[in-house]
Amino acid sequence: MSEYVFPVLYTLFVWWFSTGVILYLDGLPRWTHRWTMLLTTQVLVFALYALAQTRSDTSVLGAYLAFTCGVLVWAWQEVGFLLGFLTGPRRSACPQGARGWPRFRFALETIWHHELALVAMAAIVFAVVSDGPNQIGLKTYLLLWVMRQSAKLNLFFGVRNLSEEFLPDHLQYLASYYRRRPMNAFYPLSVALATILVIFLGRAAGATGASPATVTGLVFLVTLLSLAILEHGFLMLPLPTLVLWNWSLKSRAPALDERPAEESPRRVAVGLIAAHED
Repeated sequence: MSEYVFPVLYTLFVWWFSTGVILYLDGLPRWTHRWTMLLTTQVLVFALYALAQTRSDTSVLGAYLAFTCGVLVWAWQEVGFLLGFLTGPRRSACPQGARGWPRFRFALETIWHHELALVAMAAIVFAVVSDGPNQIGLKTYLLLWVMRQSAKLNLFFGVRNLSEEFLPDHLQYLASYYRRRPMNAFYPLSVALATILVIFLGRAAGATGASPATVTGLVFLVTLLSLAILEHGFLMLPLPTLVLWNWSLKSRAPALDERPAEESPRRVAVGLIAAHED
């Protein structure tokens, strides 16, 4: 039983804690962001080196290390995006009245550099581990990538809860590309496909004859994907998700308290979202 319980608990902790750390660092004053990016880039180099060293390690420890490094590589992408270093050439709100393809093009321009970085990093991770049997790090990165793309598309097409409070002030313009709707056609499809994959991976993890390292790796993926599905649920259900990371948002409090209410980017973002609602 421990081969299932410990990976689940570890994944839950990594998901909760890493998300909180990223939000905390992102909420610090802007002058600290270059140092944060420098530090996380050093972590990225270490994670890629560790992936290279563990690509032939088929032990349970090797699975833990590869999974952790996969998350660290992904965390670098998240930090680069949220700090504003990896976003896109367009850094302004969606033009009023934009619909259909123009709106999609404008939205893509806001994250284009980030999308290119995601592809490039996937290629780097693949090159690092491709000649070894331990592929957990690569699968972790790819899973996070696919589910994040799904979340982005759902925010674009329209969901009930936009969670714009997680966006830092310097990225509040992105909220204008979101849409508040009770449902969109892509949402049930994305959740259904993810659920089917969870079932498939879960059956593989429970198959007889699988090695402990294989089971551990599959449990990591099942848990991570289940959390991604839960996050998709947050987009539609009126749940107080902010309470999970209240501690990490305290780094933003001084800046929010000092800014006059009429100049708050969050108020501007709410107005922009309302203008783009159906």
